[in-house]
Amino acid sequence: MDLDNLLPQWHQLQAAAREVRTRAWAPYSKFHVGAAVLTDNGSIIVGCNVENASYGLTICAERVAICSAVAQGYSTFTAICISLTDSPVPCGACRQFLVEFSPDMLVLLDDVTRPEDQPPEAVRLAELLPRAFRL
Repeated sequence: MDLDNLLPQWHQLQAAAREVRTRAWAPYSKFHVGAAVLTDNGSIIVGCNVENASYGLTICAERVAICSAVAQGYSTFTAICISLTDSPVPCGACRQFLVEFSPDMLVLLDDVTRPEDQPPEAVRLAELLPRAFRL
């Protein structure tokens, strides 16, 4: 996928996700995740994971970014970049959460061990969550 033509802002999304990743609260797993979501008007809103000793209360970076965006008045999203080490795919709960807003959203899977000038893998959310639950 030619990311430069498909999403010219990928550099900004990747940089924002990598930067916010440094603020993740992950004292238990040491698994730091950053996410940056691109709104339909071009704004970039970020989020990082926030762990809790009761693991079920942990909030993923993707959901923090979307909730922050919604709190700022946004509800239409074009893309999200998820930055972490190794396998940067959103969990099942985050996939369902994201599809609520845009099943066509472009998802950038950014492995932070790769150079910053190398584009992340890009997939459509519908590919990550086929036949998503809908009411």
